[in-house]
Amino acid sequence: MTLLTVWPDTDPATVLTRTEDPAEITAVLSGIGVRLTRWTVVDLPAKPTSDEVLAAYRAEVDAVIAAEGYIHVDAVSITPEDTPQWREQAAAARQKFLSEHTHDDDEDRYFARGSGIFYLHVDGKVHAVLCEAGDLLSVPAKTTHWFDMGTTPDYVSIRFFHDDDGWVASFLEESVAHRFPTFDEITAAR
Repeated sequence: MTLLTVWPDTDPATVLTRTEDPAEITAVLSGIGVRLTRWTVVDLPAKPTSDEVLAAYRAEVDAVIAAEGYIHVDAVSITPEDTPQWREQAAAARQKFLSEHTHDDDEDRYFARGSGIFYLHVDGKVHAVLCEAGDLLSVPAKTTHWFDMGTTPDYVSIRFFHDDDGWVASFLEESVAHRFPTFDEITAAR
């Protein structure tokens, strides 16, 4: 079940909202221009390729492409392995997204498996959206945010882009991200 936590951007100790109610989450997010929808989760191989994921969700992906005009779609998969190389790669991948940034493009992500948290810094508040399998989060272009996949990332997601450049971020010089609870802290407290 998706979890939404909202704090004032100046005080991560004060929780303004914490809910798993789908209607409340949808209402709060739509108030800041963010869409959260659900797809039926499909069984995937243990370590699926991008093509396998896209084939499994072909009808849903085609519907999003038709509605939003995306021209590039791919799937990423991160599955834990008990090796030093994997731990190093996972830490580097996580670090890449932990600072506040924006995109010139919308950021639409579907979680086919696992979870991650999108933190949306909008209108003086930080909205942490714990996305889990079945969640499609649509973040409008220019929305300040960051993403935490945790210290042991384990997810499969589908990414949608309006151009072939893919994921391109503009990082903020100053970020509040380090002051707010991490993926690991939020999921441990659930």
